[in-house]
Amino acid sequence: MPNSLRTVETTANLLTDFYDQLPRSIAACVADPEPVREPAGFSPGFLLPELDDDVRGFLDVATAAWRPLGDYGGHDLSLLDLTGNPGTGTTKTFASLLIVARAVEYIRRHGEPITIFSPTSANKGTALRDAVLRAIEHGLADPAQLRVVILAPESCQAKLRASRLSSDPALAALNPMLVYGGEHPEDVKAVGRRFADKYAGEFRAAGGNLWFSLELGNYLVADTARAFFEQRAAPDDGPRLHAHAVSSAFGLLGYHRGREVLELAGLADPAARPASLLVQHLGTPDMVLNLRHGGFERDNAPVYKAVGGRYVQSADPRFPQVTYDPAEVLDPTFYTHRPATSPAMNELIARHGGDGIVVSLAECVERYPRLREMLAGTGCELPADFRTLREWSLVMALTGVLNAIDRGLVEAPRDVVVHGSGSYSTADYEVLPRSAQIMVNGAEDVARAVLG
Repeated sequence: MPNSLRTVETTANLLTDFYDQLPRSIAACVADPEPVREPAGFSPGFLLPELDDDVRGFLDVATAAWRPLGDYGGHDLSLLDLTGNPGTGTTKTFASLLIVARAVEYIRRHGEPITIFSPTSANKGTALRDAVLRAIEHGLADPAQLRVVILAPESCQAKLRASRLSSDPALAALNPMLVYGGEHPEDVKAVGRRFADKYAGEFRAAGGNLWFSLELGNYLVADTARAFFEQRAAPDDGPRLHAHAVSSAFGLLGYHRGREVLELAGLADPAARPASLLVQHLGTPDMVLNLRHGGFERDNAPVYKAVGGRYVQSADPRFPQVTYDPAEVLDPTFYTHRPATSPAMNELIARHGGDGIVVSLAECVERYPRLREMLAGTGCELPADFRTLREWSLVMALTGVLNAIDRGLVEAPRDVVVHGSGSYSTADYEVLPRSAQIMVNGAEDVARAVLG
């Protein structure tokens, strides 16, 4: 019987507590940490500011907690809570703070303004806006030097948050929130890329820089600290599985890169590297399909039959046994089709073990009372009415874990770490008003909104 997760609750600041280890993470994640000053591919580099009192204040929301959740089916469950920043409610806090910290250091060294630009389903954008506002409020940068422009799909409007970046007229003008009205939400990435490629030169000509920050390396570095925290909170002494609700699995890839840093330093056993469980929804089950079948074709998903107003299947234990709609979108945050990260994740699972599972809204609703009970007193409490939930990541991950255990997809005995990568409800934030949103339908609309 494993016992590595039978630990008391512990907390950490994933960035300040491990700030001295981040250079090793950068070396493990980035081929060249130097700035790139060509307009089309601008990057401020990976130098971080000195950890003085102002920077500590800026980073003080980068909190995480390790919390035991008890036993289920002979497995010890624990929660890695990454939702502690009330300004975001998601793990995107950590990478966004580091992205902004790098921008701050570049501005200090070179005196050139930076406009961070990112397409997003919602959470990355919320976290970047929160981080930029925090940098301004802690005196790390002037509002005219550090700006952020976010492009999100219309389907995610309910997730967009009001803040001083929207209520202060001067800050709102400098940091526009753009909403894409096209048919396919994921097209924000292509629209954003076209805008950055075509118009970055105009920023450079005006003495500034446009930073298209949607790159894997920008997110891996911060997520390596999950492994550092695990090593402090609950060093593994038995088989372990890390479960994560994923769209592109940036978080799990970052965790594994951090684990690699520890192994190379002789601080962790490569033979004891945890397995991974990918949890997805029916709207985009692409990583699970690719893991199991080597491709993204939906033909490999099971066929559902209508029974009593719902749809059921029993041919594939890795897909929902019941759903209200085989094409449902449980959470629009998880919108990535054919993610380029699938091969890397497949290789990690082939080497260290793991699996994938897809969950439905019906399964999450059925598990909801049990999940509320499990999470009571953890700081990740779920609202009584699931209809007020706006971020389903944690519920998806826990539902996937319980389903996987019940269906024999998790080897026994094995401890399970659930990455609490996101959870918030309507009570946790004020929705960004429509008057603070700028509707766009293409790269030229983005340019008019940003450069006009």
